[in-house]
Amino acid sequence: MSQFYRQAHYTISATQLSELPADIGLEVAFAGRSNAGKSSAINTITDHKALARISKTPGRTQMINFFALDDSRTLVDLPGYGYAKVPEQMKIRWQQNLGQYLDTRQSLQGLMIMMDIRHPLKQFDIQMIRWSNQKDLDVHILLTKSDKLKHGAAMATLHSVLAEIKKLELNASAQLFSSLKKTGRDEAIAKLDSWFLLNEPSPELEPTSE
Repeated sequence: MSQFYRQAHYTISATQLSELPADIGLEVAFAGRSNAGKSSAINTITDHKALARISKTPGRTQMINFFALDDSRTLVDLPGYGYAKVPEQMKIRWQQNLGQYLDTRQSLQGLMIMMDIRHPLKQFDIQMIRWSNQKDLDVHILLTKSDKLKHGAAMATLHSVLAEIKKLELNASAQLFSSLKKTGRDEAIAKLDSWFLLNEPSPELEPTSE
């Protein structure tokens, strides 16, 4: 496992777009339904037990959380979406914030979407991919909790998801992932490495512009 991601440390949280840190460097965002195992995936990739807090009540976290890897690279934990027991007006505000973040954040290099392998490609998952495609933003799907299925069934689900993405004329890659078994971690890290340009010179720390 790459030692680089163990350097991840919390820096700031934002409840609205006006509170976001400067739009510089390179960012990769993690998104997913409230019960998709997003926090567990972040903790597994960074080899931390509790970098991203795992809420006992999925969907309660409303903040966009930033975890710095170095002076120019950051992991971003977006609010979970889905069945959260919160007022409808708050759900709408979350979705608007997510959409605006994807639409306006210039430092964003890629989006990792967590989907429970037993419940993939729900309506808002598809919307997130569509938003990202419209911005020419790379999307990589982690089919989490893959240990819940036998290997053959998990592979069948992966192929089904890829086929459905193609049918919907969307653009995204996908893989199996299990935080419990640590499977798929190296593949996910390889994708992050490519987005963070880890084999290339560090990006200039200058604000990006249109």
